[in-house]
Amino acid sequence: MDVLDISHSGFLTAMACVVALVAGFTGLSLTRDLAKKPVFQKKVAITLAAVALGGGIWAMHFIAMLGLKMPILFYYDAAITLVSALSAILLVGAALLLLHFAERTPWVICVAGAIVGVGILVMHYIGMAGLELCRAIYTVPGVVFSSLVAIGLCVLAFWIAYGHRTNRTILLGTVCFAVAVCSVHFLAIAGTNFVAEPSVTEFGPSMSNETLALGVIFFSFVIFGASLWVSVTYLVPPTAAPISGTEAEAGRATAAASPIPATDLQIPCESEGKKIFVRSRDVLFVRADGHYTQVYTQTERLFCAWPITEASKRLLPAGFLQTHRSYIVNPSRVARFERNRDKGRCLFDGADLPPAPVSRSKLKAIQDKLASQVGAVRA
Repeated sequence: MDVLDISHSGFLTAMACVVALVAGFTGLSLTRDLAKKPVFQKKVAITLAAVALGGGIWAMHFIAMLGLKMPILFYYDAAITLVSALSAILLVGAALLLLHFAERTPWVICVAGAIVGVGILVMHYIGMAGLELCRAIYTVPGVVFSSLVAIGLCVLAFWIAYGHRTNRTILLGTVCFAVAVCSVHFLAIAGTNFVAEPSVTEFGPSMSNETLALGVIFFSFVIFGASLWVSVTYLVPPTAAPISGTEAEAGRATAAASPIPATDLQIPCESEGKKIFVRSRDVLFVRADGHYTQVYTQTERLFCAWPITEASKRLLPAGFLQTHRSYIVNPSRVARFERNRDKGRCLFDGADLPPAPVSRSKLKAIQDKLASQVGAVRA
């Protein structure tokens, strides 16, 4: 079994890396500011981002494979090639859903990055299984090293891009993502030998390099077009939502005095795409949601652009209590306090209102402060 000599096209290798970079930029940019959007829009944006990132992984791989030169003619199984693309898209989509619909803790970010790294590996090895008239023979060091690089660099990319969401970190995360995709492919290829395979085991129809090139070119143009579309959002400064006269008056009243009594503080929120101000006396509690917060009233849950640190700075001097690193409660609206050993929670009157947890370190202080309210404490 003779090992085939291989070489690479420098131009196509460079183009593969460019496509990975553009795909990473497009996918990570599509998921900016999703906390401000309704659930349906979040799902659409995550779907598009998964196609951009997963499809970019696939396009990078096969552009590089088009640049792979062997002394024999070889083809691709079209069905396996399609499965490799769908696998990458689905795994990336799972990671993005985890990041945008679960509490974004450091552990969740690491798990999401690891899932994307696995997606790159799955896509690569399924894609390689689609080769016809030649066969890839893998080495253990090549598989192990490429796997470690894939998962490690993807965790780093998502840690940078999602640890603190800014334009700068998204761009740095883009570079890390592209490096991860390209490194995995070429490290895996470096640890792979190719041998001629005289017979063809067909799973799906055969596809020549020319046909594959047409598909890759088309998808690459789609990615580049989407990249131009999202890049506009980096150039145009966000415009403030129009504020009615009543809201402007409320805003001026908010800034008039410091500290502001809890009954007078106006909290800027959004409801159905419109900016509104909610009086702090009507707020039951505030919950962290990524780099933003959710404001709960008796009947509504509203989006607020304040991060939890800003909410703490504004609301704690106004009489609110921080019961947990992710929760700030209005003590005057707490219906009762429940304690079970080293756990506690504040409960509120209202249908379907979740309780606000009390962390163990704050348990005694919160219980003491709420004890003065009639009927608030139940040990």
